[in-house]
Amino acid sequence: MIVRQFLFWLRSAPAGERAEATGALARAYLYADLSDDDLAAAEGAMTMLLDDPSPLVRSALAEVLAPSEYAPASVIYALAADQPEIASMVLERSPLLVDADLVDAVATQGKQAQCAIARRALLPRSVSAAIAEVGTAEACLELLENQDAEIASFSIDRIVERFGHLAPIREVLLAGEGLSVATRQALVAKLSETLASFVVARDWLSEDRARRVVKEACEKATVALAAQTATEEVRPLIRHLRESGQLTAGLVLRALLSGNVTMFEEALADLSGVPLSRVSRLVHDGRSAGFRALYDKAGLPASAYPAFREAIATMQEDGFLGDIAGSARLKRRMIERVLTRCAGTDAAEIAPLLMLLRRFATEAAREEARMFCEDLVEGALPEPERRMIAA
Repeated sequence: MIVRQFLFWLRSAPAGERAEATGALARAYLYADLSDDDLAAAEGAMTMLLDDPSPLVRSALAEVLAPSEYAPASVIYALAADQPEIASMVLERSPLLVDADLVDAVATQGKQAQCAIARRALLPRSVSAAIAEVGTAEACLELLENQDAEIASFSIDRIVERFGHLAPIREVLLAGEGLSVATRQALVAKLSETLASFVVARDWLSEDRARRVVKEACEKATVALAAQTATEEVRPLIRHLRESGQLTAGLVLRALLSGNVTMFEEALADLSGVPLSRVSRLVHDGRSAGFRALYDKAGLPASAYPAFREAIATMQEDGFLGDIAGSARLKRRMIERVLTRCAGTDAAEIAPLLMLLRRFATEAAREEARMFCEDLVEGALPEPERRMIAA
């Protein structure tokens, strides 16, 4: 038998030649017209080669057998538990490994094995979920870049929770389609946290100031995101903000002062448990008693109520409803009216609220000035250059 001769030869052959011959043996097992006795002998020889001291031999075996559904299962399972370079070939390509095998490998093996599994074609949701839960950042990035992988939305959220602070993860997620608005907002929040930590670590700002700056920037981005979101997706965004502790009175007030009535009403409905239709009526009918009861039921701070009351009154008087773009930015004139109307209230009681409103007014003024200057410069440009900037 040729296999018997091969085994005798193996005893004295150098590693490189053993590896080459092992590859030839594996190909013969898969593709040659061997008798049943020769097939059994070849399988026994490959099983014996699993104990070869040279990784070159086991690597040659894995390279040939990995993609085949006719490879000996026992050999494939052994190679899948070999050193990372060898196991990765099998974990990435073998059709003999079932979902449970892959999930177990994700949990028990290292980064290289996890990355190999993440690159598999037609990766099922269960394995993707395992990678999202315990995989390294590199493995999660490979998973997100795998166009054939099935990834559930909760797995995406878990990756954002674990690695949303990493730029490559954010870039891949934001470049894709179908990402929920709640997940996009979570990425914004992760970026804000990362920037705050970076600034504090460099000692550019004190920790309190850095946290406040990035918090306000995150809230600004959140309102802008909500303004560009379909109405039916605003409630899931609000729910995410509440569950993550971001649905603060400051954010709700910012939405109102930006003219984003949809976000404001959805927030009140979610916080109070009152149906949205009734919330909308209470906001728009002008009766302060009904709105105050709704406000209290939503659990918003009593000290901030004057700003909400005056903002709604101003909105009703002047119609600050805005379009999609307008409802993403604070409205300076509206804020200034609210500040003027709140000035008669006990200053000591609402001092923090007045400070917040002044910051809002400053932000709105700067945004207004920036837009004015951009329009001024664009208007002075020749028509071809204006078209280039617009593009």
